[in-house]
Amino acid sequence: MTLPATFDTERLRFQQPSADDAPAVFANWATDSEVTRYLVWRPHQEVGTVTAYLASCQTGWDKGREFTWLLRERSSRQPIGAVAARPNGHRIEVGYVLGRRWWGQGYMTEALRRLIDECFRHESIHRVWAYCDCENPASARVMEKSGMIKEGKLHTWAVHPNVSSIPRDCWCYAITRDQYAQTPRPPSL
Repeated sequence: MTLPATFDTERLRFQQPSADDAPAVFANWATDSEVTRYLVWRPHQEVGTVTAYLASCQTGWDKGREFTWLLRERSSRQPIGAVAARPNGHRIEVGYVLGRRWWGQGYMTEALRRLIDECFRHESIHRVWAYCDCENPASARVMEKSGMIKEGKLHTWAVHPNVSSIPRDCWCYAITRDQYAQTPRPPSL
């Protein structure tokens, strides 16, 4: 499976990350304990950790296992967050993160809708899914506004180390190809 290295929405550019992006990623979200609260990694303490992560993103692209894009404001070209797609047979798991300064402005809903569009361009994909901690209603709302449907609770599913070392319950959201075809979609660029 291949996905494009760059694509756009009205306000965002999806772009493969590079090592040069490390300082902006570090400053804009990777160190923020509120942003990382329900993620599977702890806030980064040094920019070198971000540099190593961005190198692993390239490895994911090279092996076709995980495709990560930085989200850049088209107006400022500044990276404000990231999204990832992890293909596995007929399904793709997606994940996302957004810097706190950009919360509440519809950026992540815009990005997730566009990523779902891109995933379903591949005839072999029949399901796009994601999960969020049961105590993270903001993330759940982003998935709902993006057209995904809550399918149920995944008990003791994921460790969110910034909350607990014990696996936590998560909500599973998904959209299938049939549901996608029946859902009115806002225009994408």
